[in-house]
Amino acid sequence: MPVPDKNFLLHRIDETREKIEDLLPEIDPDKEIYPGWTIKDMLAHMTGWDDATIASLRAHMVGCLPSIPAIRSLDKYNALTISSRKDLDYEHVLKEWRVARQVLRTLIEQMPEDKFFSPVIVPWGKKTTVTHLVDIFRGHEEEHARDIITWLKHPEKPLTKEGN
Repeated sequence: MPVPDKNFLLHRIDETREKIEDLLPEIDPDKEIYPGWTIKDMLAHMTGWDDATIASLRAHMVGCLPSIPAIRSLDKYNALTISSRKDLDYEHVLKEWRVARQVLRTLIEQMPEDKFFSPVIVPWGKKTTVTHLVDIFRGHEEEHARDIITWLKHPEKPLTKEGN
């Protein structure tokens, strides 16, 4: 099977992002989707992972070792992505979420082919391809979109699991 090119990868992450964008108007920002997590927290969480991916790709493009913020614990990194944005209002977090994705898209678009197809160190310290790294987070975002759809059927109570 051929390796997907940049345009295919960008199309896939755009599709997933559009699903969440389409759901946002239906979500009461004050309601918990997961125990302790509102949509603001979920967006902060996804932005944190986009930020970590951006840092990995930037380091990869210049041939440096990236910081690996999630090497100790994915759960601790998840908590940090939310706590670092706790004092920001919803509109600010929403804007950061959108901007981070645009930065990620631009990095992928501008990445030289040799870097795009060579192994990259990911935010938890392992090596994989750029395509696989970005697809991991596309799948992660898709999972959150499915959770939102499920939650919207009964928004009076949070889902039984925490975000991941």
